[in-house]
Amino acid sequence: MSIHIGAEPGQISETVLMPGDPLRAEWAAQTFLDDATCVNRVRGMLGYTGTWRGQRVTIHGSGMGMPSLSIYANELIRDFGARTLIRIGSCGAMQERVAMRDLILAMTATTLSTPSRGIFRELNFAPCADFGLLRAAVAAAEAKGVPFHAGGIYSSDVFYDERPDLNDQMVRHGILGVEMEAAELYTLAARHGVRALAVLTVSDHLLTHEALPAQEREQSFGDMVEIALHAAFPDA
Repeated sequence: MSIHIGAEPGQISETVLMPGDPLRAEWAAQTFLDDATCVNRVRGMLGYTGTWRGQRVTIHGSGMGMPSLSIYANELIRDFGARTLIRIGSCGAMQERVAMRDLILAMTATTLSTPSRGIFRELNFAPCADFGLLRAAVAAAEAKGVPFHAGGIYSSDVFYDERPDLNDQMVRHGILGVEMEAAELYTLAARHGVRALAVLTVSDHLLTHEALPAQEREQSFGDMVEIALHAAFPDA
């Protein structure tokens, strides 16, 4: 057990998928895993461990924002031995060519600030995905015929953003989409020598102001979970 995760030793896999919403973790585990067992309920942050095609997997919520993700990712890595962490979540598109329900595979994550910012002082550290995971996710998306884009994203530390000028610069510099967790996940993965990737579903669009209805989200999110699983276990 750790401070925020009540699992016993051995109950969490080396491979962890991390949606922000704990109820999405529950849905993904019940939908995609065999013999899924709840291993954490502390503070309502649900985590489940089961198998996918014979491979052991944990799906554990991270909460919203980088401070929350930092707590769970740190404990999963340091206290439970997680070695591969894949964020699965929604994002807002920031380019016209990116359509609703497309997947974004985040190569890099730009940010103004993360919980790790203080240790770098004047350095602008550039967090990036694990190339092996990224390559496997691209191959899985191509094989499945799922529309996707690979490139840079923006991890914002606020949801109700009042900096349209900053968003304009993200669009101008080719940033594909915005979310709130990946930059800290990639930074922690680099620090601890583990693998990380963010596989994101476009659920709304900052330029067109489109948004997915709730019923349509589930099907699109299913593609995202499958791509993440194939990325973690390309030979399964």
